[in-house]
Amino acid sequence: MTENYVATSSITIAAPQERVWAVLTDPGSIKEFMFGTDVETDWSVGSPITWRGVWEGKPYADTGVILEVEPGRRLVNTHFSPLSGQEDVPENRHTLTWTLDDEGDTTLLTLSQDNNPSVEAAQHSKGMWDSLVTNVKLIAER
Repeated sequence: MTENYVATSSITIAAPQERVWAVLTDPGSIKEFMFGTDVETDWSVGSPITWRGVWEGKPYADTGVILEVEPGRRLVNTHFSPLSGQEDVPENRHTLTWTLDDEGDTTLLTLSQDNNPSVEAAQHSKGMWDSLVTNVKLIAER
């Protein structure tokens, strides 16, 4: 049986939900906070999403599908990276859930990634996502 460890990163951002949402869905901002990737999607439920970039000199195209969109509040998509070295089958895909909670003058951004096979894998993912949400904060607060 495969385990399902969840990696979760949260950060409080001194910006309204609408601003944080705009950062999360703007291709220019995504390129800035998501390791230089170019994103392709129309943000509609059921639509594909592709992130293209170069990691350690190797071009890649991560793929997924948009599962939920609640503008300003919640975005859920699947994610698969060929850089994982795994086969692109459902059991090797993650679900990324982005949640924006209004906290008055700030927004709590939470990003969770499911389907990590071990505690160590979840901790590795959390470290990567901690860096990413910090970058979202920096962009949103400019």
